[in-house]
Amino acid sequence: MSQELLRIVDNIARDKNIEKESIFVDLEEAMVSAVRKHFGELDSEIVVHIDRATGQVSASKNDEEIDIRQLGRIPAQTAKQVMIQKIRADERDSIYAEFVQRKGQLISGSVVRYESGTLIVNLDRWTEGFMPKGEQIMGQTHRPSERIRCLILDVRETSSQVKIILSRTHPDFIRRLFESEVPEIAEGIIEIRVLAREAGYRAKVAVASLDEKVDPVGACVGVRGSRIKNIVDELGGEKIDIVRWNESSQVLVANALMPSKVSEIALCFELGRATVVVGEDQLSLAIGKHGQNVRLAARLTGWDIDILTPDEYNKGIERLTSCVKSVEGADDIIVDKLIALGVISVLDLDDVGTNPLTSELKMEPDIAEKLVAAAVEEAKNLAAEAKQKQAEKELAQQTNTTDSEQEG
Repeated sequence: MSQELLRIVDNIARDKNIEKESIFVDLEEAMVSAVRKHFGELDSEIVVHIDRATGQVSASKNDEEIDIRQLGRIPAQTAKQVMIQKIRADERDSIYAEFVQRKGQLISGSVVRYESGTLIVNLDRWTEGFMPKGEQIMGQTHRPSERIRCLILDVRETSSQVKIILSRTHPDFIRRLFESEVPEIAEGIIEIRVLAREAGYRAKVAVASLDEKVDPVGACVGVRGSRIKNIVDELGGEKIDIVRWNESSQVLVANALMPSKVSEIALCFELGRATVVVGEDQLSLAIGKHGQNVRLAARLTGWDIDILTPDEYNKGIERLTSCVKSVEGADDIIVDKLIALGVISVLDLDDVGTNPLTSELKMEPDIAEKLVAAAVEEAKNLAAEAKQKQAEKELAQQTNTTDSEQEG
């Protein structure tokens, strides 16, 4: 019987990943509960000890030795129930301790089923992970028994179970995939400085090399695109742009807007805005489908990016110049200073206000106030013109619709 007990403890410890000592303590406490229930004496001093080497059980009540094997069926049932509860609690603690250390890491599992949109993933023999709908890549479905990789997003301990929350949409999922596919990143030679992602569609990853001999973009792409292909395949075809990191905001913004080619960039630090000029043929590429390219570039760089064609940029400068020159005491030099500050339209001047003009450009306060006041008026005119154009456009559309109906 003693050897059988040791074998049972060994099996439970191995299967449930629980320390053997914890199981011995649980067994002793369960037997104490059984003895106490049998005698119905809450104040009695009851001690149960299991010899860790032999499995021999000894028990006493108020220092008098008792044979717990003689207690009967009901105390045995009590001991069993207490034991089950304690082992479940130990198992929860073991699972929590293991997975809370792995939070933020990649893990592989096999798909079990969907439950109300949540994907249940088997992580090992006893542990399941939960991937809420919002953490699943849109458009991807997974079959039972399919092997998938996920990010351990969170580990929560509840009274009944440990909830391991998984994700495939979190930006760190891509970060960990790069670490697993690109040895130079795992070794710290290449660093992912920042990344922006719209899961299932596109991601931009800015990389830098700590070794000038190693090309960060080339290393991430791999020979004939082998490394990036593995990551894209894992993500179900999500596009990934590898961007070369640069400490210069101007260079970084230009890199982030690739594959479009940038003609000119004006940075307004006061507004956190980057005005980017691209050719007519590059406009749709710079903006991207549904504005995705410029949106991800803005998140990657931390700048609010405004894309303009050369014609729009020049019109903005012309209107700003005209507005500035309408103010007494202002000249072309002030226009040049405003452009250097990143102010390239009357709307920018309206947004910036007087403080940067006096502090950065050392402008006289009265001139600064007059310039901003003139910009406010010109901004109103612009808004009125835009409204009128929109009204004319809508009227033209209505007229075309009416003509088409009459012809029909």
